[in-house]
Amino acid sequence: MSKSKSFQIGVASEIGTLKRLLVHSPDSGLGKVVPSKAQDWLFEDIVHLDTIRRKEYDFYTKILLYFLDPEKIKGKLKSVDTAKNKRNFYKPDHEDFFRSEKVVELQWLLAEILEQEDIKGKLVASVCAIESCSYETEKELAGVDAKHLAKIFITGSFDNDRMLFPPVPNLIFTRDIGIVINDFILLNKPAKKARTREALLVKYIFFNHPLFKEYRNNIIELPETFHYFLMPKDGDDRKVTLEGGDVMVVTKDHLLVGVSERTSLEAAYQVVKILFEKNVVKKISIVRIPKKRDYMHIDTVFTQVKRNVWVMLGHFSKKHLRREDADTLQRILTESKKEDKLRIIQFNKKDIDHPKHFESLEDLLIDVSKNDLGCKEKVKFIYSGNNEFPFDAREQWTDSCNLLALKEGVVLGYDRNDKTVEAFKENGFSVIKADELIDDLESGKTTTDKIKDTLILMPSAELSRARGGFHCMSMPLLRDALIV
Repeated sequence: MSKSKSFQIGVASEIGTLKRLLVHSPDSGLGKVVPSKAQDWLFEDIVHLDTIRRKEYDFYTKILLYFLDPEKIKGKLKSVDTAKNKRNFYKPDHEDFFRSEKVVELQWLLAEILEQEDIKGKLVASVCAIESCSYETEKELAGVDAKHLAKIFITGSFDNDRMLFPPVPNLIFTRDIGIVINDFILLNKPAKKARTREALLVKYIFFNHPLFKEYRNNIIELPETFHYFLMPKDGDDRKVTLEGGDVMVVTKDHLLVGVSERTSLEAAYQVVKILFEKNVVKKISIVRIPKKRDYMHIDTVFTQVKRNVWVMLGHFSKKHLRREDADTLQRILTESKKEDKLRIIQFNKKDIDHPKHFESLEDLLIDVSKNDLGCKEKVKFIYSGNNEFPFDAREQWTDSCNLLALKEGVVLGYDRNDKTVEAFKENGFSVIKADELIDDLESGKTTTDKIKDTLILMPSAELSRARGGFHCMSMPLLRDALIV
């Protein structure tokens, strides 16, 4: 990638027009996940690699390029997608790769920093230490060229027949590796061992790639505290673990931080403390959800669609939390189930000793829309599964709430969540399948500027098995500022 002087990062909302993001295309490591290790590697099932690439993720790449960097793709599909080209346009290690500075491929950045011999030596030693490689393997890797080495670090494979260490299949979920907050980069601290290597690789990219040179002093790493490793019983509760799916930048001054299965309360404390000290934001809302695999991160239970429109799981609605559909006896009994409690506390930098509490997720999001974003319109909620049981829970599991906004009102979601699609239509949104939209964009029948209030449906048979939607599969680096 050329050392562009205009390369800029800055994210101050969830819905400002997306200008640059970091992604990672499905690599061969996903095709090596075996059933007995799937859950260790945080997958619910094994996936079919060719399908996930050709029939699903490639559509994501095309949509992103049309919206963010159309010169890379418009008018080229007939040649790009021919069988003889063997998907080379989509392969980060191939000379025909699309190489966009707006749809930025993580593997490509890794290969470029590995061209620096000192960085290469440190990363080879670090990865080999993490993966308990032999000294001979370490020497062998030190002699591998940068492109091949980047691929090895991600896939775990020296070639198709020889694996050196496990893959890092979760790297396609680039949201979790870090988050851009205004012009700062907050790096993650993964909760699961399966993500240790990817966190290391990403740290080296942000600190060493020339594209981020101007922002190196704005990179934030959370420290470990409390000597948690000396505590035999409650040490895990004191660990600092943070993943990007639990962090949302809703305005330049307001950050939402989830406490979940993957992000610890101690990490939330550190985020509040450090970001206030550095004057990164003025207000932070902590959203504590049950530590359940069903939810994982806060972006699996809600995301923003427009200033006044949110998609969310009805399980966290005010009506559900109050048990309004239950009789008196049910309400009394269910009130004691504290593990199902949602807790929301908002801290203001000017008066941190007097936090504000919200009863429900709806209350918080209405407050964001009205008081932070200045909405005059009624705030609307589109519920997973159209708030119908069992479809609400089923479709939340397949990421009905995990949507990526390409611009305000235009979001990407999975085509399998039928009841949620119904809810979008009932709230005035157009719905179009990704392949149909690509045909319309390629033919000139429409342009990205003309697309308003639209849910773009992406094919999802295999991608959804990995438990992550398009919000998960994106790390926004730059969005246009919202006018408030």
